[in-house]
Amino acid sequence: MTRCGYVATIGRPNAGKSSLLNWLVGEKITMVSHKANATRKRSNVIVMHEDHQIIFVDTPGLHEKEKLINQFMLEEALKAMGDCDLILFLAPVTDKIIHYEKFLDKLNKKTKHILLLTKTDFVNKQTLLEKIAEYEKYSDKYEQIIPVSIKKGRKQSDVLDVVVKYLPQHPYLYDPEILTDSHLRDIYKEFIRESIFDNISDEIPYETDVIIDSIEEKPNIDVIKATIVVEKSTQKGMIIGKGATAIKRIGKDARIKIERLSGKKVFLELFVSVKKGWSKNKNGLKELGYNIE
Repeated sequence: MTRCGYVATIGRPNAGKSSLLNWLVGEKITMVSHKANATRKRSNVIVMHEDHQIIFVDTPGLHEKEKLINQFMLEEALKAMGDCDLILFLAPVTDKIIHYEKFLDKLNKKTKHILLLTKTDFVNKQTLLEKIAEYEKYSDKYEQIIPVSIKKGRKQSDVLDVVVKYLPQHPYLYDPEILTDSHLRDIYKEFIRESIFDNISDEIPYETDVIIDSIEEKPNIDVIKATIVVEKSTQKGMIIGKGATAIKRIGKDARIKIERLSGKKVFLELFVSVKKGWSKNKNGLKELGYNIE
């Protein structure tokens, strides 16, 4: 009998959740940024392992809810924790244990979890062993603790073999050929957002979003039109840049990511629109697909 189930990847902002999922699936599917709170919505990444299907749920980082958008993000993570068969809690090895303790406070005690110590390539073996010893006082809480580095020293099977053991026996929930149930326009939107995060400094990326206006699939090229939404006119100027240098840089970066996934040539046209205070009111958030309850 095959095993199949949902596994929520949970952790503080910038714990490496999206990078881990791209590594496990062997394809860039989810948005990755060195800036915290880049992921805003849940998305499913489907990994086939031997005869089993694992549906990983990428989530926003667990953090304090300061603004309405942060409230939405926290609710997304908590819903994933409540709906899954297993939780994978990512704890960077350099983190203090308090992040894990805060997670335990939010945890539904019925849901099992595995503790994944990430970014182990940043420390030596002795430091790693000391960190594992720190977590051992909570050994009755987690099923297993797995040190992992996506850069060296570990194979995907080191994680997947353990995860599968805790999933229910169940037929596949998705076609085994697909990598995600996200629509292409949602993936493309995230790639453009990622390019904004990577190419625009300071806090501006947090007050931007992206709307995919149209995708026209032609035999040899896909034509994509998208609008970058900002909150202030000054931000619009910074997104465009002097002589349109910034928006060209964003567009080129996003186009390369989209082409790698689609396997086709892409013509990407970007526009910029100002929606004042969109991230601070429920109507503005709803227009961009963030429903605050």
